[in-house]
Amino acid sequence: MESLSSLLNMGGYGGYVWPSYALAALVMIGVVVASVRAARAREAELEQLQKMRPSRRRREAAAPTQSPESQAS
Repeated sequence: MESLSSLLNMGGYGGYVWPSYALAALVMIGVVVASVRAARAREAELEQLQKMRPSRRRREAAAPTQSPESQAS
């Protein structure tokens, strides 16, 4: 039990070290949460934009096709 107490005390600097670790952990968790939220928002935005845009097959079917001979002249 003495070794655990001395670990937590850290030679008298435990009052500074452990809150620093806690703050760093909170900041890292916050960055991860913000990154996941931003990624989900961008994915949802991309999905909406892709729904608004006609699909490639529909665009190709609607566009008149040109033969290679007509492009050469």
